[in-house]
Amino acid sequence: MKFVAFERAKQGTGASRRLRVTGRTPGIVYGGGEPLLIELDHNALWHTIKKEAFHASVLDMEINGKEQKVLLRDFQMHPFKQQILHIDFQRVDATTKLHMKVPLHFSGDELSPAVKTEGCIANHVMTEINVLCLPADLPEFIAVDLSKLKKGVSLLLNDIPLPKGVTAVTHGKKNPVVVSVVVISSGEVAAEGADAAAPAAAAPAAKAPAGKAAPAAKAPAAKK
Repeated sequence: MKFVAFERAKQGTGASRRLRVTGRTPGIVYGGGEPLLIELDHNALWHTIKKEAFHASVLDMEINGKEQKVLLRDFQMHPFKQQILHIDFQRVDATTKLHMKVPLHFSGDELSPAVKTEGCIANHVMTEINVLCLPADLPEFIAVDLSKLKKGVSLLLNDIPLPKGVTAVTHGKKNPVVVSVVVISSGEVAAEGADAAAPAAAAPAAKAPAGKAAPAAKAPAAKK
């Protein structure tokens, strides 16, 4: 993924504030040499930062007509405005392994025996995992197939096939639960059935109380 940055000559709180007024976002690139002060177009950055790939892949930063490989490391948002106050990038060395968080993309749970026939739901305990790999091996996301989930059996981290060159990094538990299979209680099923039946029950017209005849329709008045 590619984006454009420009060198920033001035630094400090006042200079950064004036830069934001002009529609620019101050930033810095560090690692592998001297820190480089940069600025980016805020509108372009605002749309780009919403993309998942911008957070979990090696980026091509174009500056002064040349490209550098960088990673997004941090950014600060305004407390209540839709404004990015500052952004940090780290230079990437092709021979040095990265420690990154990579999102998990789940699919197939509605086709699994647990969900389809055994009255369960798939609870996503983890939505991303920490990995260690070289920049060239860093995946944008890791696909997780849930089509074989069964009642009473959780999906563990070691059950997920990782791309070549990628190693999962865990803190504490060696093989944490990624997806747990939760049985829907009979009370929840009954409540869902009642909710579904309520609109149907309200559809028929109201009947007259017992013992009272429904009012007869009035005949149209005779014309004179």
